[in-house]
Amino acid sequence: MVQNMVANRKKTRCDIVEAANILFYHHGYEHTSFADIAENVKISRGNFYYHFKTKDEILDAVIALRLAETRSMIAQWTDQSDAPKERIRHFINILKRHQSKILLYGCPVGSLTLELAKLNHPAQKDAQALFSVFRHWLCQQFTALGHGENADKLALDLLVWSQGVATLASAFQDEAILAQEVAKKEAWLEQIKPGFLEKHRSFI
Repeated sequence: MVQNMVANRKKTRCDIVEAANILFYHHGYEHTSFADIAENVKISRGNFYYHFKTKDEILDAVIALRLAETRSMIAQWTDQSDAPKERIRHFINILKRHQSKILLYGCPVGSLTLELAKLNHPAQKDAQALFSVFRHWLCQQFTALGHGENADKLALDLLVWSQGVATLASAFQDEAILAQEVAKKEAWLEQIKPGFLEKHRSFI
């Protein structure tokens, strides 16, 4: 019986974090209340406060969840192919895979990080770690492609590109922007062979 109680409490906590994760993405951190999350999970206020005393505690849990999911996704990409270009292509195509949500709400990482920065929230550095995970992994892939000197810049440029595309596609509600930009970036990826960037400095 004790084990069942522990399991139920753990499930309730996970349900709260998952619901908050979605609500923060759809409505923003600031505009999501305890009541919104409790109603979504269908639990009483008392049960809610047993797991989380403040919204900042929930935010920390949401960021931890997103970090875990990001690392898991990257691990899958790494396992699916030994070819760095194929791994990078997975990152490029994430825009297409999540296009419907991006058109409605923008990038989940970018929107949360920007909101926390505007609020000057202490957790903004923790949220930035989501970008750092992608940046470090992309840097590894570009290094494996023979671009060690420019690997980090290429990784950062790709992150900047993804955020720009997500923002404009959402602003204009135009899926064609996503499709066109992803196709262009895939063509770009095919061109970046060792020595190419040194001859075409404008690509860096």
